[in-house]
Amino acid sequence: MLLFPVQLFCQNTIGFPDIINYEKNNYKAGLQNWDIKHDKWGKMYFANNEGLLCFDGKYWNNFPLPNKTNVRSVEIDKDNLIYVGGQDEIGYFSPNENGQLIYHSIKELIPEKDRLFGDIWDIVSFNGNIYFRSTSKIFKYTKQTIAVFSTANSWEYLGTCNEKLYLQDSKTGLMVYDNDIWHPVFTTNVLPTNDPVTSILPINNDSAIITTLRNGLYTLSSLQISSLPSSNNALFKNDRVYAATLLNKERIALATTNNGVYIIDTKGNIIQQFTTTEGLQNNNVLSIGLDNQQNLWLGLDNGIDLIANNSAIKQIKPKLQNNSGYTAIVYDNKLFLGTSNGLYSVPILKTEDLSFTKGNFTAVDNLKGQVWNLAAINNHLLVGHHEGAFVLQQNTGNAISTSKGFWNFLPFSNTFPTNKIISGGYFGLTIFNYTNNNFANATTIDGFKESSRYLVVDKEGNIWVSQPYHGVFKIVQHADNTYSNFIYGNTKGLPSFNNNHVFYIKNELVIGTEKGVYSYNKQKDFFEPSPFYQKLLGTQSIRYLREDSDGNIWFIHEKKIGVVDFSTPKPSIIQIPELYNKMLSGFEFIYPVNSSNIFLGGEKGFYHINYNKYKTNNPKLHVFIRKFIIGNTIDSVVFSGNYNNENQQQSDSYEPSVHFNWKTIRIQFASPTYGNQDNLQFSYRLKGYDNNWSEWSERTEKEYTNLPTGAFKFEVRVRNNLGTESEPATFSFTILPPWYSTIWAKLFYLFLLITGISYLYKYYQKKLLHQQQKHEDEQKKLKYIHELELSKSESELVSLQNEKLEAEISFKNSELASNAMHLVKKGELVNKIKTELSQIAKQANSIKLEADIKKMMKSISEDDTIDEEWEKFANHFDKVHGDFIIVLKQIHPTISNNEVKLCAYLRMNLSTKEIAQLMNISIRGVEISRYRLRKKLGLSTETNLFDYLINLKKDDN
Repeated sequence: MLLFPVQLFCQNTIGFPDIINYEKNNYKAGLQNWDIKHDKWGKMYFANNEGLLCFDGKYWNNFPLPNKTNVRSVEIDKDNLIYVGGQDEIGYFSPNENGQLIYHSIKELIPEKDRLFGDIWDIVSFNGNIYFRSTSKIFKYTKQTIAVFSTANSWEYLGTCNEKLYLQDSKTGLMVYDNDIWHPVFTTNVLPTNDPVTSILPINNDSAIITTLRNGLYTLSSLQISSLPSSNNALFKNDRVYAATLLNKERIALATTNNGVYIIDTKGNIIQQFTTTEGLQNNNVLSIGLDNQQNLWLGLDNGIDLIANNSAIKQIKPKLQNNSGYTAIVYDNKLFLGTSNGLYSVPILKTEDLSFTKGNFTAVDNLKGQVWNLAAINNHLLVGHHEGAFVLQQNTGNAISTSKGFWNFLPFSNTFPTNKIISGGYFGLTIFNYTNNNFANATTIDGFKESSRYLVVDKEGNIWVSQPYHGVFKIVQHADNTYSNFIYGNTKGLPSFNNNHVFYIKNELVIGTEKGVYSYNKQKDFFEPSPFYQKLLGTQSIRYLREDSDGNIWFIHEKKIGVVDFSTPKPSIIQIPELYNKMLSGFEFIYPVNSSNIFLGGEKGFYHINYNKYKTNNPKLHVFIRKFIIGNTIDSVVFSGNYNNENQQQSDSYEPSVHFNWKTIRIQFASPTYGNQDNLQFSYRLKGYDNNWSEWSERTEKEYTNLPTGAFKFEVRVRNNLGTESEPATFSFTILPPWYSTIWAKLFYLFLLITGISYLYKYYQKKLLHQQQKHEDEQKKLKYIHELELSKSESELVSLQNEKLEAEISFKNSELASNAMHLVKKGELVNKIKTELSQIAKQANSIKLEADIKKMMKSISEDDTIDEEWEKFANHFDKVHGDFIIVLKQIHPTISNNEVKLCAYLRMNLSTKEIAQLMNISIRGVEISRYRLRKKLGLSTETNLFDYLINLKKDDN
């Protein structure tokens, strides 16, 4: 009885989910990870020795605190602010506009006397407030204010359960927060003093499980705290429960510092355990948490582990060894597994999912070495072994043939019991007869020595064997129990003699070939491509086919496994990428017990698929842009993948503009789907450059080089192997044109173009004008030459005319001079006559004669004739001398007629004597008249009277 709990403890489940190990070298941060949280979109956050560690399923990022201390705790509130606690440091991370997580310290809100508080071990978001716990203080952060709660002892735990906030004081015990006051839950502290509570987990509305570090598990109800009545509590005490989390309403995961992780029920019964034996990196688990897909994350003393706890695929390793798995069968309430190192069995429990069977595999005696096949025929379990054919009896293999190598066993009929079975072996076919409840009288088929791993018996009793390198063989039995064999290859419709595998699916003989599935045409004795399978599977190579109890067809293409699912009106193909490259190539094996239990042989043991769960375990998918990087000679991160909005998409206000010099653009994307990243495929497009979606692929990065200028929107979506597809994530950006392609440059070019056109227009206009001017100048020149010639002719004519005029003027002046001389002579003659008449009168003796002479003298002295002569002279003088007299009178209106005459005679340059005669005055009178004239004309003594009169012209007026 004392050993019974230990025996229970040693029995684990036979199936284990995948465990993914993330070492320090993977995530590039510190060894220890103290706390684990996830945000509402599935991204994981770890409190690491070197900062806040973030993981999105593909990329790790670490964000250290400003003081470079350890991060001991992390919490994410409803606004997606990521609160962290370090040593003497509290604050939160939030993304800035370009997606970079920025740390905001709130330590300055703490009163200065309370700022030395050591490590923050717990952070809890409760009723809109954030609570931080160190061993000496509790900080309540509310809207930019912090309240401080101190203790004389030690604060050991802070957490929530059933919508209550609990705190543990090392002496007082468990306390609950109500109306800003901490109250003891019970007046008496049942919990051990100085043993910290590590978690409080609800098991229903009014009760909970309390885990402690050194004293195991307790139950909490409204009435009391009591030790959990479980025989396993001693184990939990010894292994030290450092953290715990609720898996569902019935199961709890306990993280221990000494012995890995326990999965228990609410009564303390151990369902499963994970240690280094099962694949953990180490057994010291510091933190534990679930993600959105119910995967279990472990923060280790050295590294991070992911247990795909909710996965529908489990691995089964008999004796936890990495032996290859060849065959399996459920028989007599046991699961038998044939491996490269023998046959093993374990009793199965009455559970829907057989991978949760608890127990230890035991080896079947006398069957060491390769076990190729297990077949239940006539209530016997037959074993095809490397060393012969065996039947299982009381956990021992008894030989029914010691010939080397048996691949398989098939009954010749579907009746029970069958009287004859056939077995394919290394060197042909063996027939066993069944009599008296025994298999005996083994005989071989003569003339056929091919290795017969792939064996089928059709409805007519014909035996079909495929040897992957020699072709397909048909063995026909005759009435005399002799056999004939026929070979089928490319002469009988198959693509070739190689890589053909024969199967019997849906009551039909089919061949898996390099070009798809072929079916047998009995009438033609010929193989033809199967339209049914080609429509489903195409022409891809098929290595293995197996039908399950629901009519679904499991297949293996190269090293990939999938299933043609007929559960819907239209058959669909479901790939199982988790098992890619894990099947044993050349020895593929699938054993469908039912839709909850599909066993597959692998390179390392066996795999179990709960197919019902696999189809329904289909979480909603999200995809995010994680980085937008531009590069030339160096890389620059433009966007770092964190969003500050509810829909986790690029904000409308942030659309980066990239200079054209950055030749390379690299975009990273990821989907926070953990444990089955191999199931995911991505498709993307760059709107504005290529509007067509890319082919689906596993790439999580896309690079573009030398994009043209313009606005672009990158879109990416993700889908899983079940066909579920996410909404696309988008990221918009603009490639700026080079300076010579900017709008300003284009405006400048337009300006230059207009200026150039204007210049050219003006140039050609100027050139045209120049040509016109040149033409005009030439015309003017010609005209000028013509005019010169005309002018020359005219000048010659004018010269002639001038000469004529000068001659005429000279003639007129001569006439004037002649007239003047005539007048002078006439005056002299008159005077002479008058003198002589006067003398005659004096000598006359007769009075009458004297009177007559006097009368004559009087007539001679009359002025009329002289004045008339003067008028004629003046008119003629003005014509010759340019209206001299008129101009003289205009300039000097007071001048007298005698003075005018004097001026005219002076202009004619007559002598004083001549003037005296013409004016009938004395020479003295002329000089006096000249003096008076100068005075009237207002001439100075320096002015020559003759020069003045000569220069007097009409233009002077």
